[in-house]
Amino acid sequence: MQNKKFIQVFEYQKLRYDDSGDFRKHHFDAMVKFNELHQNKYFTIIHQGIRFGSYVGVIQIGGLTIEILPKADNNENADKNLWQNVLLNMLKVCKKIQVESISETQLKKRYHSILDVYFELYLSEIERLVKKGLIKKYRKNQSNQNALKGKLLFAQNIQQNLVHKEHFYCEHQVYDKNHLLHHILYKGLLVLKTFVNDSLKDKLNRLLFEFQNIENVNIQKKLFDKIIIDRKNNDYQKAIDIAKIIILNYSPSLNYGNENLLTLLFDMNALWEEYIFRILQKHKTDEIEVSFQNSDKFWENKRIRPDIVLKTKDDIFVIDTKWKIIEANNPSDDDLKQMFVYNLHWKAEKTLLLYPKTNQNDSEFGTFHYDNLGKKCKLGFVDITNQRTIKKSQNVANEIFAKII
Repeated sequence: MQNKKFIQVFEYQKLRYDDSGDFRKHHFDAMVKFNELHQNKYFTIIHQGIRFGSYVGVIQIGGLTIEILPKADNNENADKNLWQNVLLNMLKVCKKIQVESISETQLKKRYHSILDVYFELYLSEIERLVKKGLIKKYRKNQSNQNALKGKLLFAQNIQQNLVHKEHFYCEHQVYDKNHLLHHILYKGLLVLKTFVNDSLKDKLNRLLFEFQNIENVNIQKKLFDKIIIDRKNNDYQKAIDIAKIIILNYSPSLNYGNENLLTLLFDMNALWEEYIFRILQKHKTDEIEVSFQNSDKFWENKRIRPDIVLKTKDDIFVIDTKWKIIEANNPSDDDLKQMFVYNLHWKAEKTLLLYPKTNQNDSEFGTFHYDNLGKKCKLGFVDITNQRTIKKSQNVANEIFAKII
């Protein structure tokens, strides 16, 4: 694993291949194929390279890891460590890292990439399950037996034992560890064999040994829907959640030339929207109700959906989040028209367009000139970093509440 390469870029940055560098044409070809299979939504193909868009996260192609980081500042030499931690923090708050055990200390740790966070947490969860004892379950098994056991399957018995009449092809129950939960965890471990770094390799091999008698089956999305979490297997929830992320985002080399590909990509606009909602929900007072992605009929079969709606005893406020850098007091016409509709439809006196802050100041509330209704909208800017650290979510939430209420 010593030959693994690592490239960090920011959203909307360009990356061109060079056969003498880390990013080569076969990596580029694999990314093009992957992007085409997903309606070209993740990035734009340019001459001999890629221009990233609003999706952040990580793409691992064989021995190359490309991490795409968010950035909300104008500094060309922005601190990549800081923005990696910002992304990790947002993923934690939005429960995209589906474990509660990740601590502030872990967030400050220097990870090779955000995939390493998932890998480390996954292996730690499985190690915990192994130490506690992997559970057994009843399952149906069909096989040839030397004695009649369970139910005889007549058609299969004739087909299998036309010559060997001393055998019986039966269906019977077996009580062991070779069941769906362990099939999924084992498949996740097998995927990691291609991608983990040296520091996790020994732990991975130890866990693979514990699963040596587990069947290697093809795991698809529909199998996750069959899992029923109950009192007996509740401890498996966290590991299964991470396994689902790893397995469903893995593309074997069959589709991408000679390279296995693992992706973990998030739309930064959606992530920003959910992050703001979750911190407002967490730090609101009892007098404020915060709701997310309200949806109502708008025209024919079309619906209208503001990001966040705040309600107090007397007033309604709408917040629409935008992950983009704009100049203060200069919103787009489309954004303002959108907010005007929210004002009317939700009977809100005030609405807020909320952007990440670089060096802008909030605008004053501007009034929409329509029937003297007094509907107002302002531009607000919030910084989620504090110099070289992540700003506390309590402080971010308080700043946002102060802008509108």
